[in-house]
Amino acid sequence: MSAALQVTAFGLALLSTLLLLLATCTDCWMVNADDSLEVSHKCRGLWRECVTNMQDGVRTCDQYDSILADHPVKIVVTRTLMITADLLAGLALATLVLGLDCITFLKEDPCVKLKMCYGAGVILCTGSILGLIGSVWYAVDVYMERAMLVSHNIFLGVHYEFGWSCWLGMAGSMGCFVASVLL
Repeated sequence: MSAALQVTAFGLALLSTLLLLLATCTDCWMVNADDSLEVSHKCRGLWRECVTNMQDGVRTCDQYDSILADHPVKIVVTRTLMITADLLAGLALATLVLGLDCITFLKEDPCVKLKMCYGAGVILCTGSILGLIGSVWYAVDVYMERAMLVSHNIFLGVHYEFGWSCWLGMAGSMGCFVASVLL
């Protein structure tokens, strides 16, 4: 396998893993998209809900009671899938580092290094699929919640759209998938 291709896949995998981690840790999976005069900006995430006052920029966050408390299914499933994707992507990166041709680990056995690169690609692909499922699951649930309110002519004054954390999760998952295909 070409060393340049391996290094490219590693760089993409590293960047994508960082995006996945950032998406998991940040709290703007859903953002209010009210078209009227906004006084505050509200983001909902996997771990807490934050409100930013638009006039003075003060940000206040309410953490969810407990990780073990009853939460909506979309939060529990997305948390589980994103954390699993993060762990798998990290394991794939560690395996890939050891399997790179430019690393002197197991230099005398190129067959094992090649298998490590292929294994890292499989692990990365699995993590990317889980991350993509988690991100899309959350996004579809946000869309269905909004569509249900619209179809029942219910307007609560605020409706939500996909936040930047959701987009980061999708981008990180797709980057991990591309890196796994390169490997």
